[in-house]
Amino acid sequence: MKYPIGIQDFEDLQRNGYAYVDKTNFVYKLADEGKYYFLSRPRRFGKSLFLSTLEAYFQGKKELFEGLAIYDLETEWKKYPIFHIDLNTANFREKDSLYTVLNDYLTTWECKYGTRESEATLALRFKGVIARAAEKEGCGVVILIDEYDKPILQTLRDPELQAEHRAQLKAFYSVLKTQDRYIKFAFLTGVTKFGKVSVFSDLNNLTDISMDYRYISICGMTEKELLTNFKEGITELAEANGDTEEATIAKLKARYDGYHFEENTVSIYNPFSVLNTLSRLRYKDYWFETGTPTFLVDLLKMHNYRLPDMTKERVSDDVINSVDSLSTNPIPVIYQSGYLTIKGYDERFKKYLLGFPNKEVEEGFLNFLLPLYCSAGDRSAFMVDEFVKDVEAGHVEQFMNRLTAFFADNSYQVAGEAELYFQNALYLIFKIMGFHTQVEIPTSDGRMDVLIQTSDYIYIIECKLDGSAEEALQQIEVKNYAAPFAMDKRTVVKLGINFSSKTRGVESWKHHEQHRRHDCYDC
Repeated sequence: MKYPIGIQDFEDLQRNGYAYVDKTNFVYKLADEGKYYFLSRPRRFGKSLFLSTLEAYFQGKKELFEGLAIYDLETEWKKYPIFHIDLNTANFREKDSLYTVLNDYLTTWECKYGTRESEATLALRFKGVIARAAEKEGCGVVILIDEYDKPILQTLRDPELQAEHRAQLKAFYSVLKTQDRYIKFAFLTGVTKFGKVSVFSDLNNLTDISMDYRYISICGMTEKELLTNFKEGITELAEANGDTEEATIAKLKARYDGYHFEENTVSIYNPFSVLNTLSRLRYKDYWFETGTPTFLVDLLKMHNYRLPDMTKERVSDDVINSVDSLSTNPIPVIYQSGYLTIKGYDERFKKYLLGFPNKEVEEGFLNFLLPLYCSAGDRSAFMVDEFVKDVEAGHVEQFMNRLTAFFADNSYQVAGEAELYFQNALYLIFKIMGFHTQVEIPTSDGRMDVLIQTSDYIYIIECKLDGSAEEALQQIEVKNYAAPFAMDKRTVVKLGINFSSKTRGVESWKHHEQHRRHDCYDC
């Protein structure tokens, strides 16, 4: 079986016999029922391939669709002039970079359809070439725009350049409305949806299908599609890893499934990760390895976001449906980028509960952030491994020495308010450990900072900033944080840690152990 890894051209995929999950029913439905569409999906979810499928369809290449759902649905197979813009690969961090890219596309089209001297702006040139193409070919044009938001996402740290890009895109995309009589079909994709001060503010005829239950599986793959199209690959993967097919499917589901783009809908697998796993016969974080979410780090820096809150967010429809770059809330971008997904829905209050979609995303995201908060750099993973062993064995002094080492250098890439910094760093360390870790647990008399539970130990950790370890330990005692575990047979470790805002490190720590109960039934 040939897996279409990195193949984004539908014609190439079909002519060279790559495996294909048939999405052509969506192509026909979109073309038959509407005209202007927008789709938001995370990267590597097949957006570019879907646009290429649309392009082949509107080119009338019937032979490429033989055996697929659309083959017998479509009867005309008419050819239309197509303007396909791909903003995915360009670098837009330099001044005039967006102009250069759009100008290149327009110049190519003008060579075929002509130009006018009065068309002095990008928008006017786009307007003119659409009209001339429609008149020359005797039919409406098809416009396909891939990753429309790339220029905006790449300039989050440069508001001035971002505003320039936004103005150019707004004028450029507004042509889709003014030239409506010349347009047969338009489809735009991107990772994010920008609202309020939007590049689409003048384009009120654009239908957003990102959270439309009819199109939930337009990109990615459902479990049914996985089992139907890749049974052979699943069998090979099971044999290569010494698992049953049932266990293999369970592993694929835990690592790569779990995306929800609307409440109460079928979950979606990340197609890129699944295809790589089936091809290489090994489970890895393939999606995360292909790109680092640097723009997300920029957002976390800008907005001083508290990381433990990521998986507790309850947001309304309008929050996850649009992004305002001027907002102080990074959650919409994080959600739309695929690092969070819909985990539940409160019908009464119309709120979505967000969380990590699967193990690949959770582990990859947290491991990516750890070196940005801790000084261990490339040694972070190793130090966490050793840290885990010490925690499991109850070696408090050893794991506290390792924790101190995490904060040994003050040259952190992610700065900001000191207390928030320590909260985020501790959250990452403990979360990556893989234990049942809870942060800031409410009690009847205050909040625990950190609770870690292993098979043999319960760690109750209180942290202070510019205080004292004794003060932190005393708070555990006074607030009686250990009370819920009075009947537990595990050893309870009470640990007070004091951090210094000046050195950004562990200044002191102190602990007390409350050993496990030994029940005697023969007394």
